[in-house]
Amino acid sequence: MFPMFDPLYLIMLIPGLLIAGWASFKVKAAYNKYSKIRSFSGYSGASIARLILDRNGLNDVAVEQVPGHLSDHYDPRSRTLRLSPQVYQSSSIAALGIAAHEAGHALQHKTQYAPLQLRSFMVPVASFGSNFAWIIMFIGIFMASMGSSAGSTLIMIGVSLFGAAVAFTLVTLPVEFNASTRAKAMLTQYGIVSAEEQKGVSNVLNAAAMTYVAAAVTAVLQLLYWLIRLGLLGGDD
Repeated sequence: MFPMFDPLYLIMLIPGLLIAGWASFKVKAAYNKYSKIRSFSGYSGASIARLILDRNGLNDVAVEQVPGHLSDHYDPRSRTLRLSPQVYQSSSIAALGIAAHEAGHALQHKTQYAPLQLRSFMVPVASFGSNFAWIIMFIGIFMASMGSSAGSTLIMIGVSLFGAAVAFTLVTLPVEFNASTRAKAMLTQYGIVSAEEQKGVSNVLNAAAMTYVAAAVTAVLQLLYWLIRLGLLGGDD
């Protein structure tokens, strides 16, 4: 059973691919547009991140520049907000939105935002599942085809691990949307962006959020495919 040669797999994957392609286009278009428009405040992404963190009592959270294109992220383990050069140094509307979004994750960490805590708890299992679930399932399928009773057990283990990876993508959605909501609110509350600039920030962050939606849809469809093909959903064909 090789999914890439299975018409059902390709049919089920089409919605995810379409959403992913559309999301990628929207992100590139929004970022390319608003990365060229300088904010009236003149703040850089690094300055905005520092301002938001300090105003929320997170003076101990460091803001660092890291290499890579849009490699921005918040590391809860080291309590460090890391920004790519395009965001750290720029005073564009796109940079301010992205920096504020990452600061939003730091605030989630401070307030023990439940979905973020759940996602952090799921990381080890989800990481293992995304890397090894396929291998375990294929071994199980092969063993089952050879008449081994252990094959079914391995198949169920593989499906469960992949299910954990899928659940991780779903839990990621409220984490990312909430961070963007916090970012938009703080940029307006602190008078960092004008009403017109807020539209640009929203366009950039909303487009970025759709990439997570695309990933979740694709993961769910892949899981449904395996459940159907393995006879765990709707019977075995």
